[in-house]
Amino acid sequence: MASRNTTNERRARVEQMRKAEQARERRNRIITISVSTVVVAALVGFGAFVLNKKSDEQDKEAAAAKAPVTGEQSWDAKKLGRNHVDTAVTYEMKPPVGGDHNQVWMNCDGDVYTEAIPDVNAVHSLEHGAVWVTYSDKAAEADVKKLGEKVKETPFTLMSPYKDQKGAIMLSAWGKQVAVDSADDPRVNQFFTKYVQGPQTPEPGAACTGGLSGK
Repeated sequence: MASRNTTNERRARVEQMRKAEQARERRNRIITISVSTVVVAALVGFGAFVLNKKSDEQDKEAAAAKAPVTGEQSWDAKKLGRNHVDTAVTYEMKPPVGGDHNQVWMNCDGDVYTEAIPDVNAVHSLEHGAVWVTYSDKAAEADVKKLGEKVKETPFTLMSPYKDQKGAIMLSAWGKQVAVDSADDPRVNQFFTKYVQGPQTPEPGAACTGGLSGK
């Protein structure tokens, strides 16, 4: 009789342990499902946030591309010469924004030149859709550094010092130009958005590498 009781007690303990293990497994499954649900929801929410932010940025860029640049000067692109010449050219504006130019362009794949570059080669870069950032000795060193970093990160741009320009910092594209006093001026980003390979480009898609690299 004692042996039978012992066996029953053992079975009861085993059954109790089995039920406890099943309960732990159910709790673990519930916890796993709950955590997974939270993680998935977080990922979905983050993805929606990123997409919305990207969409907002694209909308802002599109708006900037349509809006006029305050203080911008424009020249009739049809009246700007586009002949290739081997001689010096006298331009009506400094820096020039178009006109006859040398057949070799300045490299403009985010190139930052620390010395002045020839107008006749830089104008050819503008013809290819580049934005040319120039600065005089009136520009703050911090602004020059910040603009240089922006240019290095942006294909179809180039930068160089320009002694005789009126503004401390000037941005030029084919037929377009604006002067700013600071690298933080919002018109800098607007000008880049609007005119890097913009609609003013006479030769869209033309190369900005394989040209003149300066000294």
